[in-house]
Amino acid sequence: MAELIEQTDIVFGHAGARALHLDTYRPAAGGNGAAVLIVHGGGWSQGSKAMVTEHARHLARDGFVVLASQYRLTPEAHWPAQIHDVRLAIRWARIHAVELGFDPDKLCLEGHSAGAHLVLLAAGAPDEPSFDPPGADTSVSAHCAAVVAVYPPVLMYRGDARPSGGTPARALPGADISDEVAALASPINHVAATFPPTLLLHGDADRVVPVSASRRFEAALRDAGGRVDLHIFSGLPHGLMNHPHLRPVAMTLISGFFHRQVAAPLDYVFAPPAATSASSPEPAKTPA
Repeated sequence: MAELIEQTDIVFGHAGARALHLDTYRPAAGGNGAAVLIVHGGGWSQGSKAMVTEHARHLARDGFVVLASQYRLTPEAHWPAQIHDVRLAIRWARIHAVELGFDPDKLCLEGHSAGAHLVLLAAGAPDEPSFDPPGADTSVSAHCAAVVAVYPPVLMYRGDARPSGGTPARALPGADISDEVAALASPINHVAATFPPTLLLHGDADRVVPVSASRRFEAALRDAGGRVDLHIFSGLPHGLMNHPHLRPVAMTLISGFFHRQVAAPLDYVFAPPAATSASSPEPAKTPA
């Protein structure tokens, strides 16, 4: 098993006097030049970066530099504090890319549940000014190279009529103050042809975030001309990434996606079949 270098509770920024921390996981023998920032789930109101430790180690053993970042939870700070903190972590990662051992243009994002919502939003709206905290160093790009979202909320709605794939905005206090704010906080409203390559993972027995959320997002991204893969696990519920037997399977899919899209892109070029033309000269006949 590959040896890893792990560092915990590195301060990547501050929210007022509040320090924000992340953990890093690096292959001791050198990496593949790409990195992944992982954002945990927990309904925006609970959870911690420790929830994704095993996911981070899996990717680090596959050659990626991995950062597992915290963000302020809603009991502490309302929206948009959560996306502010994720954007701050992205910029910190890019600034420290050389010392961590990766190409800043090969920074990828991975998120689970509430974290999946945050990384899709960060990927789709890297230049949205309201998603940066006051005083952010916007001279550093917040763009990412690819994104993986596991059972992501993609459409925040207000009121009682739930749209297909929707998540009530009241679950994210601050995002529910108006229809405009809820729309801005909905990753599906930031879909465009320029959206980074995306992998969606979802179980079709999910009772927390319906699988229709990922189906809708995939359809919207394909219609916009983006690049997207969708993997649906039959009969599996929300939280499938935490099952010790399922986690390795899902992480293999995720690692393979980041490899082919970013670390070692596969550009398939299929040569057309040899053309035949009626005007082509016939081969010379051999005398009998």
